[in-house]
Amino acid sequence: MAIKIYIDQGHNPRDYNTGAEGNGYFEQDITYTVGEMLYNLLIQDPRFEPKLSRNTPDELLGTSNATSLSARTNEANAFGADLFLSLHTNAAENPRANGSEAFVYSKSSPAYDVAKDILEELNLATGLRNRGVFERTGLYVLRKTNMPAILLELGFISNPEEAELMANSPGLFARGIYNGLVKYYG
Repeated sequence: MAIKIYIDQGHNPRDYNTGAEGNGYFEQDITYTVGEMLYNLLIQDPRFEPKLSRNTPDELLGTSNATSLSARTNEANAFGADLFLSLHTNAAENPRANGSEAFVYSKSSPAYDVAKDILEELNLATGLRNRGVFERTGLYVLRKTNMPAILLELGFISNPEEAELMANSPGLFARGIYNGLVKYYG
């Protein structure tokens, strides 16, 4: 029985629920590309059955911020995913803020251990600082999923070096996440 991974490429390409912008790049473009590359790695591995939230770069989910989020969690729940993985880029006022981090609903959830493995492998693949895994009970996608869920901040789009790395080497991020999933699920 394959492990079902729902890959949520955070944000919409336009209109509502769009992501952060920084250094000439858009969060929704980076998350789309990293998600698609991760999907292609997972689909080749018989241990996994991946599904994407956005199947084309211009696909819009929902008709508002709220329905965009519920479309993602409802689809993951209907898919019967074993893990919900929402991909994002971080942003901060300080352009020197850096690193990757993850959020889970509870540290007692299996998502916490999966997130730790993903961050370790992301660090190895990209060289970005591991900021750690944090509990966030207020995040919609972590509250409304029926399975362990992770919101993963790949890096800071507001940091020029990290924005360049995410935009120009998305495969490093996909490979790091994939290696983390393999490490956890064996």
